[in-house]
Amino acid sequence: MNPSFRKSRPSVPKNRLIIGRKPLLEALQQAQNIEKIFLLQTATGDEINSIKKIARERNIAVSLVPQEKLTRFTQANHQGVVAIAGLIEYQPLQDVISMVVDKGETPLMILLDGITDTRNLGAIARSALCYGAHALIVPSSNNAAITEEGIKASAGALEHLPVCRIASVEQAVDILRMNGIRILATALKGSETIATADLSYPLAIVMGAEDKGVSDFILKQADDLVRIPMSGKFDSLNVSVAAGIILYEVNRQRG
Repeated sequence: MNPSFRKSRPSVPKNRLIIGRKPLLEALQQAQNIEKIFLLQTATGDEINSIKKIARERNIAVSLVPQEKLTRFTQANHQGVVAIAGLIEYQPLQDVISMVVDKGETPLMILLDGITDTRNLGAIARSALCYGAHALIVPSSNNAAITEEGIKASAGALEHLPVCRIASVEQAVDILRMNGIRILATALKGSETIATADLSYPLAIVMGAEDKGVSDFILKQADDLVRIPMSGKFDSLNVSVAAGIILYEVNRQRG
């Protein structure tokens, strides 16, 4: 085996791998927590169709991959199917919102929009828990998976903060809006700073991709676009640092 192949092997502990069609179907039918599913691009059959159907219903990310990708995970007979067992239990977004409202609290959610670094995800969760956010919303596509490294970066916050997995950012925005929760995002040309904006209302803060920021969809759909004031000519913050600053200001305003 050449060195480059060895280096490219995914760093997933063997005890978190679910290998084969029947084992994965059984895990899904027993409602076990699954982080992500990898299917061979050419895989077909009733079992594959059932796996895809249940994955859609449970908002589990499915990637169609070449044979080489599956071989990097395992040398066993995978039958075109490898999944990674989850490390946390996800909660339905609507259930979390209803619980917060029933307690008489003002909802504060963090919605991830293209965060690809699991350490940033973990650091955002850490700040979210410290400053009283009620949940972290993680769309199943285009976002980092929750890994051991992410949990470590969160200092364990990911094991205590409710995490809601949803099919897409668009679906998350729909659910939040139906519950009267406003969508707030940061932009360099935001009309207000976080200090002058009213952050006391039911709020979902959107944190965008490390390189591009929030998506065009969010820029168009956001109820409020705010900016973090910075001195000097440098105007780039790490996304987890930006999340901490915004959450601090929300916490300050809400007293």
